[in-house]
Amino acid sequence: MVDLRQKPYYLSDEAIQWVEDTIAGMTDEEKVGQLFVNMVADRSPEALKQVVEKYHVGAIRYRNANPEVLYEQNRILQENSKIPLLIASNCEMGGNGGVDGGTPIANGAAVAAIDTEEAAYEMARIGAKEGCAVGCNWNFAPIVDILYNWRNTIVQTRAFNNDPDDIIKYAKAFFKGTRTQNMATCMKHFPGDGTEENDQHLLMGVNNSTCEEWDATFGKVYKALIDEGVMTVMAGHIALPNYSKKLRPGMTDAEIRPATLAPELITDLLKGQLGFNGMVVTDASHMIGMFGATIPRSEQVPGAIAAGCDMFLFFNDMEEDFGYMMDGYKKGVITEERMNDALHRILGVKAALGLHTLQAEGKLMQPKENLSVVGCAEHHAVSEKMADQYVTLVKDTKHYLPLTPEKYKKLKLIYIGGEGHVVAGKLTKGNDEIVKADIIRQFTEAGFEVDAEDMLAKGKMEEFKKKYDAVILILNVTGFAQYNTMRVKWGLPTQQPWYMSEVPTFVVSLNFTNLLIDVPMARCYINGYMSHPEAVHAVIEKMMGKSEFKGRYNENVFCGRAEARV
Repeated sequence: MVDLRQKPYYLSDEAIQWVEDTIAGMTDEEKVGQLFVNMVADRSPEALKQVVEKYHVGAIRYRNANPEVLYEQNRILQENSKIPLLIASNCEMGGNGGVDGGTPIANGAAVAAIDTEEAAYEMARIGAKEGCAVGCNWNFAPIVDILYNWRNTIVQTRAFNNDPDDIIKYAKAFFKGTRTQNMATCMKHFPGDGTEENDQHLLMGVNNSTCEEWDATFGKVYKALIDEGVMTVMAGHIALPNYSKKLRPGMTDAEIRPATLAPELITDLLKGQLGFNGMVVTDASHMIGMFGATIPRSEQVPGAIAAGCDMFLFFNDMEEDFGYMMDGYKKGVITEERMNDALHRILGVKAALGLHTLQAEGKLMQPKENLSVVGCAEHHAVSEKMADQYVTLVKDTKHYLPLTPEKYKKLKLIYIGGEGHVVAGKLTKGNDEIVKADIIRQFTEAGFEVDAEDMLAKGKMEEFKKKYDAVILILNVTGFAQYNTMRVKWGLPTQQPWYMSEVPTFVVSLNFTNLLIDVPMARCYINGYMSHPEAVHAVIEKMMGKSEFKGRYNENVFCGRAEARV
């Protein structure tokens, strides 16, 4: 059983009594409901009230919307919930992960490029401040995965880098920034992503580290951050076969499960060997990585709690999944002891944040005027400062830089975007048109003539050379939950780098850091990490020689290819 007097709760006798009294007064339906984190699909007051009054959920996550909409959503939810809710955001990079119009500060790879604890602290502080303004009190961040495989797409820029000591340092600073607000800390995705190239949205992840390798890397990170006092851990749909077999001698390959369904990983390794006394939440349960465990959904839902996870992230269908969890509880899949332990951990986090006291005082939501911090000028100034520090020159072997209007007046801009994201079950186009327009504007304002029209045919090389002084190839490759690989996809033959040996070409990635794999012939390559206006401005300023490149890279950027260094 959890000890609520110890790390990470440190509850007083009075707070513990609230936890005990609350659990003692719960119906079976209320106990089962506390295990769920619901994704808000319908923001109507009637639907929001049903979620907390009929299904008694313990926590909420949502899709981003403008600040006023989210504030009203969370106000209605808190005012109608018998037990105060944990409301989670995904502020991994700043406030933009919690609210539309929130300030992007830096992603994990950008923090590693800056290589300061201050950067990680500011990323978390601003994310927490803007998230809390709309009612959030739990941040599903930071990513503490280790990017060993440059082909990995899920944590390519979300992870800090491939150095466990750096990750520990940055994550501790991130926690410090989170704690500037009344927000629960978290880290993900246990037992660790970054060793392979598969996306758990599409199939079960596998971390094939030996037990000794894991202890010295991922285990080292988790142990250090558990000792630091992280309150929650998100378990990934990632298997750790060597440790599962060590902890369960005789286990066959067919019996290997992702951590979310593996008691030997959650109960024995995380809570036992590593001594985690906090609360464990599953990664999103609609991901195929969980379904890919090849057991029925009816077994997965209660099975995650039986394995040692304390909260279950998202319903597929509220009525059905609630029924599966209730059946699992009534049939003993979830024992009374396991249910009691999970409830103590969930309510323990709420009590550690003082949510029960804030609820009694009617102060679960900050004053509405605090919404003014979302996307405020002060936060954008921090974003600009960070961008100045993280933009990284990987190579300029032909000495094309600086890019000035005097030397390269006429630019051919070729923009390669991503394929959007899956939102509400649909593939959205993403923000490529907005980003492209901003790039054109900023280059034009800097004194360049920019041609960004798509070419229908390559034409004569000599005419191309007379028409353009340089090519700016922008790679803003993005995507999520669609492919197991994210690479440059040339929409037209004329976009392909047929011009590189003839015309000075400046390649800029505004997202993934590994895109030299697709343009190893590039002689000037820059990682910008992010695509918001401050990041684009920093890239252009540095290309023009008005500001020095300050970011650092690691060897992953060369993708193991010698020609990428030339």
